[in-house]
Amino acid sequence: MADHARARRLAKRIGAIVATAIQHEVKDPQLEFVTITDTRVTNDLHDATVYFTVRGESVDAEPDVQAATEALERAKGQLRTRVGAGTGVRFTPTLSFVADTVPDTARRMEELLARAREADEEVARNAAGARPAGDPDPYRRDSAEDGNDGAGPAGDAV
Repeated sequence: MADHARARRLAKRIGAIVATAIQHEVKDPQLEFVTITDTRVTNDLHDATVYFTVRGESVDAEPDVQAATEALERAKGQLRTRVGAGTGVRFTPTLSFVADTVPDTARRMEELLARAREADEEVARNAAGARPAGDPDPYRRDSAEDGNDGAGPAGDAV
């Protein structure tokens, strides 16, 4: 029977161990800008997927995700050894590394929302000085000139 809570706890522990090992123990300059964002473990506790992001070396530099993925693959054995020693489970999960696309998706959504706000502001500016194309009030109104005193079509009160 699968224990979801245990898998979640193990995933959090694996993420912390891998992040600490990358920061302090693995000596690869391509992992310098790698951040572990999430870890998922299968319910049988045999496979762990570690999600990561890479930030650029400077504000304008594009992150080198491919180089970081290759560096993580090279360090996979060392990281798995650390995970085994740090978790104390009978079977140390296999590690697979996946670039996390959530920050890129969030950035894209922010750009789309900003563009939508600009379009809304432009529509509001155009509508501020706009006038109706036809009559200013196109709806019929009952008036005293019609001889209609608010009664319906058959003269019945509404």
